Amino acid sequence: MKRLRLVITHYILTKWGRRWKNRAALEQWQEKRIRLHVEKVRQRSKFYRELWAGIPSKEWRSFPVIGKPEMMENFDQLNTAGITKEQAFAEAYEAENSRNFKPTLQGVTVGLSSGTSGNRGIFLVGEEEQAAWTGTVLAKLLPGGLWKRASIAFFLRANSNLYESVKQGRLQFRYFDLLEPLPRLLTRMKEYQPDIWIAPPSMLRLLAEAQQSGEMNLHPRRIIAVAEVLDPLDRQQIEQTFGQKVHQAYQCTEGFLGATCRYGTLHLNEDIVHIEKEILDEKSRRFVPIVTDFSRSVQPSVRYRLNDILTEAAEPCPCGSLFTAIERIEGRCDDILYLPHTADGTHVTVFPDFVTRAVLAASADIEHYRVIQHSLTELEISYCTRTGTDQGTEQQITSELTRLFARLSCIPPQLTFTAYSFVPGTVKLRRVERGWKP
Repeated sequence: MKRLRLVITHYILTKWGRRWKNRAALEQWQEKRIRLHVEKVRQRSKFYRELWAGIPSKEWRSFPVIGKPEMMENFDQLNTAGITKEQAFAEAYEAENSRNFKPTLQGVTVGLSSGTSGNRGIFLVGEEEQAAWTGTVLAKLLPGGLWKRASIAFFLRANSNLYESVKQGRLQFRYFDLLEPLPRLLTRMKEYQPDIWIAPPSMLRLLAEAQQSGEMNLHPRRIIAVAEVLDPLDRQQIEQTFGQKVHQAYQCTEGFLGATCRYGTLHLNEDIVHIEKEILDEKSRRFVPIVTDFSRSVQPSVRYRLNDILTEAAEPCPCGSLFTAIERIEGRCDDILYLPHTADGTHVTVFPDFVTRAVLAASADIEHYRVIQHSLTELEISYCTRTGTDQGTEQQITSELTRLFARLSCIPPQLTFTAYSFVPGTVKLRRVERGWKP
């Protein structure tokens, strides 16, 4: 009962209880919460206590920025539950291998991050934090309210007690393992007939294709994309197939960072996290988020630098939210391409979105694509079209990319074209990927 009360409390707080007159009032409220949070973390986490030695809590913006390597290297001293990295990895790998995601360590849920960049991380969530997360997620993503019946289908490579906690009262929840064969997943979907679908965009595309081919005839009330970048091509195909907006949840190891409003605009969850912006390109409004999550204390994230590229919206969202609106999550910093400048050979930054726009501008017949940079001078493009791969499309893609490289004053790389192939499950889909280190 205590847990259910916590869920409902956070649902109500998120839905109706937290209101600010303006952005300044929101930021003042955040400041108070962060200072209190920092004091608690300083007392409970040996790592942070030593890292912040000599810096008062009111000057928390002067704390050193950390990233995934520092968090994993100091995991034993950073978390406040007394759980070692060895224990956590053993628990998480056992769950992945057995596909039984129920067990906990000392009442703490343990999970593995998906490891897009090749280095898998661990996340810990305490019981109270789990209840707070559940109430917040339901308030931000659930259409129709907490007391209306809904059936949720959740597709991911690994389940968790955290996700299962969404099952409340009239809400049904079923986990769909991405490692299962697609025909089995489609059969389960047809039997379950869920209202709300939560899945990576690559899986949502497969569901859309099954709907188009007649293998499936389902009508979801809401579709929510998670875990992968929502590419414009995927968004268009999914929305056209099901006749509705694709919503997004920006959730990662470091917290529940964003969710879409009723207009489909992604807003940062600034009622539970503070985001500093490390500007990548001021003109295009691109930045890397530095996260301080003041809602979690078992595995604290204070001034934690993510590896994501976000583009801030140019105009306020019509929903009126004070929370920062995001035009697009573009990808990872690891997937920024680099090409030599025509004048002096210095590296020119090519953001993933530049490449995406060029490929999609080449032909309206392109259904799927991937672009992988293998070296400073090699670019592999795999794609498929509605009519099958053809020489004309290759020429059009080459032409669009050549124009892009000329505009950026880059030496064009050698282009290699291959057949498109990707199966959702073991890895995330990255439409644009850098496969080498400069």
